[in-house]
Amino acid sequence: MDETTAAVGGAAAGGGSAWWTEVVNFAHASLLLAGGYVTATLHDDIGFWPALLAGVAGAALVGAAVEFLVMRRYRGSDQSVLAIVTIGVDILLTTELTRRIGTDVLALGDPWGNAVLTVGPVSIAHTRIAAFVAAALLITVFLLAFRYTSWGVAMRATAESPETAALMGVRLGRVSLGAWAVAGGLAAVAALFLTVFPTPGLERATSLAALKAFPAAILGGLDSTTGALVGGLLVGVTESLATGYQSDLTFLGRGLGDLAPYVVMVAILLIRPAGLFGTKELARV
Repeated sequence: MDETTAAVGGAAAGGGSAWWTEVVNFAHASLLLAGGYVTATLHDDIGFWPALLAGVAGAALVGAAVEFLVMRRYRGSDQSVLAIVTIGVDILLTTELTRRIGTDVLALGDPWGNAVLTVGPVSIAHTRIAAFVAAALLITVFLLAFRYTSWGVAMRATAESPETAALMGVRLGRVSLGAWAVAGGLAAVAALFLTVFPTPGLERATSLAALKAFPAAILGGLDSTTGALVGGLLVGVTESLATGYQSDLTFLGRGLGDLAPYVVMVAILLIRPAGLFGTKELARV
């Protein structure tokens, strides 16, 4: 369950900005690491819940700053250029954060600890229950806001046709800033459930887990928020199954769980190049 909810959170975060620009946000890993680092360093002083809110706010501010200071300068550029820019941003932020973390493993101070709920023969960690509840709640709030709020309407209009949206009075800069801020906040939540029990805590390699968001967003479709969520579920379930049956598939080598999501992504893209829910683009020649 933890892999699934983390993948959903990562896909929603990475897919949010990717959906608006149709560019994969490679800086998502550094946003995840930033949110987790703020939570880990503050929870001893102010408590877990205030620290988590600070982590979400901090990652949102970093995302908004990246959009305002960097990405906005490249608005209108080719999508490949924007993707390369996000790679550069990710390298800079991740390098600084990993330097600060060093070789330490930081606990986030979550209240669930290693507690386990046992119902008959089934045992479920409290952290996994919390992850499922948090994922369901955040997805519901996000989709409702996306559909019924003025910000959500502006997001959909901008994604459909930025020029038309601008002519109708939609402020493209504000929409883009909001998308990056939301992506950062969701990344901080994903960082929490990637580093709680049974994992030891936040470390330098934690950002590598954010790579799961890329196959999720791509196989779901870069222009579909629903596709990003479905893709996240597929990635999480695929990884869980591959890891669970690893002992029966030893002839394929070790680490099959890490490779399986990318294999599924390639297989789906061979059949549907635009992703499961992506819009096919037709060109008249």
